[in-house]
Amino acid sequence: MSVAPTTIRVIIPLAIRKRNGRPKIMPPSNPVEANEAAVEAHVLRAVAKAWSWRRKLETGKASTNLDLAHAEDVSDRYIGRMIKLAYLAPAVLEKLLLQRCPLAVSLKDLTAIADLPWAEQVAAAFGSSEA
Repeated sequence: MSVAPTTIRVIIPLAIRKRNGRPKIMPPSNPVEANEAAVEAHVLRAVAKAWSWRRKLETGKASTNLDLAHAEDVSDRYIGRMIKLAYLAPAVLEKLLLQRCPLAVSLKDLTAIADLPWAEQVAAAFGSSEA
């Protein structure tokens, strides 16, 4: 007669990623949900803020970055650095916002990529294999 085991082993595949220098446990994801959550929320918020600031400057609701900085309670240098996201190439914005493709660079690097010509931005933001 055989005895049933008294221990049950449950295996849950988890990924550990570092965010802001701290480890973060990521839950398992199925491929359908993974594509939707591929772009991190802080990147989407940064692009949305940049477009909002751009509209305020273009419509005259704010006349300088310093006006925006006082209204948002941030530094004018931060506004100047982040507003570049409003000038990303349309192809980058489409892949980022509509297709939800994950970036190959950090948000800080994405602001620097906005200074590149539009033809080079997609490859720089999403990896050299895509164009």
